[in-house]
Amino acid sequence: MAVDRVSGLVQVIGGRQKKGIIMDKKTAVLMHKYEVGRLLGQGTFAKVYHARNIRTGQSVAIKVIDKAKVLKSGLIDQIKREISVMRLVRHPNIVQLYEVMASKNRIYFAMEYVRGGELFNKVAKGRLKEDVARKYFQQLIGAVDFCHSRGVYHRDLKPENLLLDENGNLKISDFGLSALSESRRQDGLLHTTCGTPAYVAPEVINKRGYDGAKADIWSCGVILFVLLAGYLPFHDHNLMELYRKIIKGEFKCPNWFHPEARKLLSKILDPTPRSRIPISKIMSNAWFKKGFKVVETPTSPEGHSRCNSLQDVHDAFDSQSESESECSSSMVEVAPTSPLRPTFYNAFDIISNSKGFDLSGLFEKDKEQKLETRFTTTQPASTIVSKFEKIAMEESFSLKKKNGTMMLQGSREGRKGQLEIDAEIFEVTPSLFVVEVNKKAGDTLEYKEFCNHELRPSLKDIVWAWQENGGQQLHQQ
Repeated sequence: MAVDRVSGLVQVIGGRQKKGIIMDKKTAVLMHKYEVGRLLGQGTFAKVYHARNIRTGQSVAIKVIDKAKVLKSGLIDQIKREISVMRLVRHPNIVQLYEVMASKNRIYFAMEYVRGGELFNKVAKGRLKEDVARKYFQQLIGAVDFCHSRGVYHRDLKPENLLLDENGNLKISDFGLSALSESRRQDGLLHTTCGTPAYVAPEVINKRGYDGAKADIWSCGVILFVLLAGYLPFHDHNLMELYRKIIKGEFKCPNWFHPEARKLLSKILDPTPRSRIPISKIMSNAWFKKGFKVVETPTSPEGHSRCNSLQDVHDAFDSQSESESECSSSMVEVAPTSPLRPTFYNAFDIISNSKGFDLSGLFEKDKEQKLETRFTTTQPASTIVSKFEKIAMEESFSLKKKNGTMMLQGSREGRKGQLEIDAEIFEVTPSLFVVEVNKKAGDTLEYKEFCNHELRPSLKDIVWAWQENGGQQLHQQ
C-alpha cells in the first residue's frame, strides 16, 4: 500500500488507511480524535474544515495553518498571539478555541463551530429592527468588555468578524490583529496601525498612538450604526476623503433612529478619545439597558482539552524531525507512567532558600509576584508525581510534565483567569527531596485556598515538613 503522506493529512483512496489520519472518500480522522469533513472556507495561509469530535459527537471547526507559508511571510508572532489571546477570552459571545495541535508542517486549531454565518450577511439584506440590533450590540459590548478586562484589544471589529450561532447569538471571531496590554509602549499606548478603514478609529489613523479599548469602542459604534441604518456612517470611494470624515467625526443619523440611540452614537463616535464614552457608561445607558441580560462566563466545555500554557503555543511551532511518521499533538496529557527526572538540588540552592540568607527583599518589591511554597519528603519522585496526578484528576486540572517540573492548570475561570501552578521536584540526596510549588497565573486568594484546602490535605501522608516563602513554617497536618 503506497503512502502519500502530506504533513499529517494523509490521502487515502478507496478507504485505505495511512499513518496519522484515516480518510475515506468523504472524511478524515485527525489526531485519532476529530472526524474531518467538508471545507468551510480558505485564505492565504489556512483552510477551515467542519469536523466532529469522535468521542462526544460535537461539531467543531478545524483551522489548518501551513507552517511554511507562515514562516515565509513572517507571521509566526501573529499566529502565536492569536492562540494566546483566544486562551484568555473564554466568553459565551466569543468563538472558543478548544485545542491546538501540531504536526511537522501544519498547525491545527480545534474551534467552536458557529452555524449561523456572518452578521454581515444579515445586514447586507438591509437594516435590522431596533430590538434585534440592540440585542446584537449588547452581546458585542459585553464580550468586548470581557476582552478588555483580560487585557485584550481586538482591533478589527466589524460585521464580517461577528458570527451568529443557531440560536441567533453573536460570537466575536478572528483575533489575528488583536493586541495584549503588554504590547503597549512606555507611553501606555498601542502604535500598530491596523484594522478595516471604514471601522477604524481616528486616533489609529493619526499614527500618534492610541488606547486599544477606546479604539474598540469606536468600532462598536460604527457597527451599531450599520445595524440600525443598513449602511456605513463614514463612506467615500476616495480613501483620503474617508479618513478625513472619520477624523472629523462627520456622520448623520437617519430620521428613523430613536433619539436615545442618536445620543449614544454621538458619544461613541466622538473623534476625541479622551471624551469618548467608556464601556461602563455605555452599559448604564437607558437605551442600551432595555432587555439587557448579563451572561455568565462558563467553565471549560466538556469533551475538549484546554490550551495548557503559553508554552504549548511555542511547542506548536517547534520544528520536528524529518523522520516523524505520525501527527503529534502539542496538547499532551501526561499519563501516570510518564517518567519525570528531578532537578539536582545543590548547596547554593539550599543556602539561597534558607531564611537567614533570603535576599529577595532587596530585589522584589512585591513578594506576591513570587508566591511560593516548599515541602520536603523522603518519598521517591514517582510517588510525588503520582500524588499530583491524583490531585489534578480530582480537581479537574490539566497536568503536563517537563524535565523536573509538573505544570498544572485549572479548568475554571477565576477572578484573574485560570489558576496555573508549577511544582518542581529537587533531589537533595537519594532519600530526600524538596518540592517547590509556585503560582504562575491566576488569583492569589484562589491559589492560597487551593493550597490549604486541596493540595496540603492530599499530600499530608508524604510530606516531612512544609515551608512557605519568607521562612514561615507551616505545620504538617
